Amino acid sequence: MVERLNYLSHAYLYLDHPYFVAGLAIPDWLSMADRKVRVRSQAAEPWLASEDPRIRQIACGIMRHHEDDRWFHQSRLFVELNLQFALQLRTELPGDDGFRPSFLGHILIELLLDAELIHEDPARVDQYYNCLGHLSPEFVEKTVNAMVPRQTDRLQPLLPRFIAERFLPDYLDNERLWFRLNQIMNRVGLPRLPESLVPWLGEARRSVASARSSLLSSGLPQSKFNP
Repeated sequence: MVERLNYLSHAYLYLDHPYFVAGLAIPDWLSMADRKVRVRSQAAEPWLASEDPRIRQIACGIMRHHEDDRWFHQSRLFVELNLQFALQLRTELPGDDGFRPSFLGHILIELLLDAELIHEDPARVDQYYNCLGHLSPEFVEKTVNAMVPRQTDRLQPLLPRFIAERFLPDYLDNERLWFRLNQIMNRVGLPRLPESLVPWLGEARRSVASARSSLLSSGLPQSKFNP
């Protein structure tokens, strides 16, 4: 059920390569558009040899996404911060001893890391969405369908909505972040978060801000999956 939503953290170094950025986002876009469809690195790898550079970049981005996620979610700092948030959330959400605090702690690190990248350079938002504006949604969906056994017709209509909604700046404001978190809770079938959680989001934001450099770079391996 884990959603991975750090769009900008995956892509901010590559915003002049639209189809690579699309590949970096495709696993998360599919979790929004069609949760029954998954694209694995093994399925993308053969397409690294495609004659079409757009397909090569999509495949490379998909593989880089999974590689980055494996490193990021297993890093000591991420694991420690996720545990810290889960324990704090069990205090903030009395009686919630189930999956929600851990899930929420996980995605908050990712959303707040994107917020930090926007805070330090607000131009990244326009650069990111302008980059996506160079994509052909039809081509992206066709390429994904060539890689997966189960076809989808939901990715193509998602892309223009994703660009038009421009929700990434909402991560900068605690109340708008709370609203976006409840959208995620609704999508994955978990109970809504009370508005009383909003002040605590400010504390979580400060924790992620202090760990920003280490979360993005500490121990990051050199990757062969680059545009």
